[in-house]
Amino acid sequence: MSISHFITYLDCEKNYSPYTITAYRNDLISFEEFCKKEFQISEISNVSYTIIRSWIVALVENKISNRSINRKVSSLRSFFNYLLKSKQLEEHPLRKHQSLKVEKRVNVPFSEKEMNEVLDFFQYADGFELVRDKLIIELLYTTGMRRAELIGLKDTSIDISQSVVKVLGKRNKERQLPLLNSVVETIKKYKLLRRDIETSCDSFFVTKKGRNIYPTLVYRIINDYFSMVSVKVKKSPHIVRHSFATHLLSEGADLNSVKELLGHSSLASTQVYTHSNLKDLKVMYNRAHPRSNKNY
Repeated sequence: MSISHFITYLDCEKNYSPYTITAYRNDLISFEEFCKKEFQISEISNVSYTIIRSWIVALVENKISNRSINRKVSSLRSFFNYLLKSKQLEEHPLRKHQSLKVEKRVNVPFSEKEMNEVLDFFQYADGFELVRDKLIIELLYTTGMRRAELIGLKDTSIDISQSVVKVLGKRNKERQLPLLNSVVETIKKYKLLRRDIETSCDSFFVTKKGRNIYPTLVYRIINDYFSMVSVKVKKSPHIVRHSFATHLLSEGADLNSVKELLGHSSLASTQVYTHSNLKDLKVMYNRAHPRSNKNY
């Protein structure tokens, strides 16, 4: 069973996003190369858990984080699940595998003050790259879209007359997101400046050389601008998305509505953002509960 067949299955039948498929492919090829180099095995469909464990040990020795190792093993697990499902494998080699322990990661959203300070920086933004960067931050913060969804935007994705943007989410699920008037104005300005950029691609966001924007560029834009106003350790597109959800919930938005905006398939995914409001909940609780701040 070749890796390419499995990748085709993820693409055509599971409708995974191109970025997810690339991650699966890279993980499986990495394992395949390890098997060839260390054990002279070219077909990974019948490897034993002993070999997989050797791979995990090698990853640990190379200082790969436990979280990343678990993700790589998860790709391998999905591959074997597919082989079992298609009756090309009789026993799952990862059946008894225990994931490596990882520290619970707490994503701290940007405060409203930090968001406003960054956007205020662009108040008099002029020039293609500055306006593009402003629009990227505005769209991430005012719609909550994912980085991959932002990169995947086309000219046809945005309907200025209706003030909506159409995004293609995980597993090719499409949803429409409302646009604020201020964001629509930035879009108009960006489109005007983009006319001077020579490009043959159909992506909405491009580099100054006319190429598609890419994940590391979006990450760098967020990290660079927010480093000016925030000392938070993690400054990424996902933290902006996290901030979008947290700020909406803080202002009383309905959890189901936020779920729809984020494109989550279940409320469980959205509820993680309610944890960020614990501080506000404590203030409200101490102010409202009749037994608070009293000695009994």
